[in-house]
Amino acid sequence: MGESRQELLNWLNNLLQLNITRVEQLGTGAALTQVFDSIYGDLPMHKVKFNVNTEYAYLNNFKVLQNVFTQRGIDRPLPVERLVKCKFQDNLEFLQWTKRYWDQFYPGGEYDAVGRRKGQGVATGGGPAPRAPSTAVKRGTTPTVGAATRTRTPLGGGVGAASNNAALQNEINMLKESVVGLERERDFYFSKLRDIELLVQQAIELEPTVQGDPDGLVAKIQNIMYSTEEGFEIPETGPEEETF
Repeated sequence: MGESRQELLNWLNNLLQLNITRVEQLGTGAALTQVFDSIYGDLPMHKVKFNVNTEYAYLNNFKVLQNVFTQRGIDRPLPVERLVKCKFQDNLEFLQWTKRYWDQFYPGGEYDAVGRRKGQGVATGGGPAPRAPSTAVKRGTTPTVGAATRTRTPLGGGVGAASNNAALQNEINMLKESVVGLERERDFYFSKLRDIELLVQQAIELEPTVQGDPDGLVAKIQNIMYSTEEGFEIPETGPEEETF
């Protein structure tokens, strides 16, 4: 079984030291292009723009990636027109293929993702990527004397509190975006299951005897659809609660 959406995003964020929360964000082309730079190490990353929000800029990013495909003889269509629309399914499928390609051709060793893109993009707040330089880790984890002094003064405390509030608000916004992406993904797969369920019902209506065959295809499909993990309990239906 392939990796889940979250596993793929975790891999991408660790590799590139980014903080991508939704698959749709890959439609900019920037992160996908840098994955191939981590493999070959010679892409013109100065031409790849991370902090952009126009389709024109996305297309320019994908031009860099298209040149890589052409020069390296990569036998895989690059569906740029679909990817730049930032749709979940198109970008998920391409990310899955990209990960398989990376697993096959990644040469190993350290990769300075932030340095290669000249500091563009948003660095993750968690631990360093397995291949990030150790100096970056030390800079991010070693407290300074000045920071400790500020926490003991009213003025520094105010600055520190404002900084913490901004960081917390940023984290809240990221979590909200993640929830939106998860809900969209849930709805997508639910609609697929519903379509399958309708097809099964139609098959039973056309040929009622198929339901009585425990070894038949219809019965096997139903077993997969309605089975649950051990210990799972369907929650009781109750009044809706307010969500924030």
